[in-house]
Amino acid sequence: MYKDTKMTIFTYLFNRFFYRISEFLRHWYFNGSKVYAHFVLSLLERLDRRLAFKITLKHLFQPLYQDRSFIGYVLGFFFRGGRLASGGIIYFILLALAAAIYFIWIVIPLFVIFKIATAIIFA
Repeated sequence: MYKDTKMTIFTYLFNRFFYRISEFLRHWYFNGSKVYAHFVLSLLERLDRRLAFKITLKHLFQPLYQDRSFIGYVLGFFFRGGRLASGGIIYFILLALAAAIYFIWIVIPLFVIFKIATAIIFA
């Protein structure tokens, strides 16, 4: 009977160990990725209210302030083109920064495991 109890305890601890690791990985990578993606998308939506990239692109070839003269069409194209270029640069910088932060966040557990392993091996 003592042998069965000892084996049950080790089985329980073994199962809990891998359960905790799998729960951490699910929480860190799956749930965390959903939260971060929601944050970045909501940030982009708020930024789009300010930059109006899609609307500006839709009206790129429309005259500026409904001035149907040649000057209105030319100025409208250049002003909206400049607005699209600056908005595109802002979106690119924001997405590159978000991707870099996400990559660092993904690598943190691997870095901690690496540091623990090197401390154990070289200690």
